[in-house]
Amino acid sequence: MAYSNFTIEEVLKTFQLETDEAADISSEIESIVPSEHLTTTLSRNVPLALAIGTEKAKSELIVTNVLVELREKFEQRISLFSGIDFNVDVEKGLTGVCDFLISNSPTQFYLEASIIIVLVEAKKDEPTTGFGQCIAEMLAAQHFNTQKGNDIPVIYGASTTGTVWQFLKLEGQQLYIDKAPYSIGQCDKILGVLSRMVEQEV
Repeated sequence: MAYSNFTIEEVLKTFQLETDEAADISSEIESIVPSEHLTTTLSRNVPLALAIGTEKAKSELIVTNVLVELREKFEQRISLFSGIDFNVDVEKGLTGVCDFLISNSPTQFYLEASIIIVLVEAKKDEPTTGFGQCIAEMLAAQHFNTQKGNDIPVIYGASTTGTVWQFLKLEGQQLYIDKAPYSIGQCDKILGVLSRMVEQEV
């Protein structure tokens, strides 16, 4: 089974995760004002992405720009990967292509542990539709980091339609799902949450 085939019910049952479905992951995190470049880019790109309406358009025109800004904020001390094969455990179904991975290594030519954030493009304009895939990829990241001897206590995740973002946290066998989704109009809050996730692991 590939990551994209997991439903949230299947992944929670298969990997015996405990779940907090109304966690407060983000409310106390301070916003970060996006750069003028990102603000201008999003004001131009978001209407176009919505008009095109495809996942690919939203990924290229919205999500990638937010994540590039995140990488620049940390002066390229983190690496960003998009659309890469991430085959960690075939027997457990932890295989497939990941939409986005962020590692706390500055190495950009290949994926190096530790992976700190997994981001999935959700389907049907609803972040919850990406939860199963996102959690499966977070578990794979957890396994990958352990295999590489660079284990970290927490893996973060985000499921996004491009215009709506919702965050997750995996700590051991405990999964936390943030109760508050954020719209791309709250890009400052989205950047703040992503930055905090990076700061806690870098």
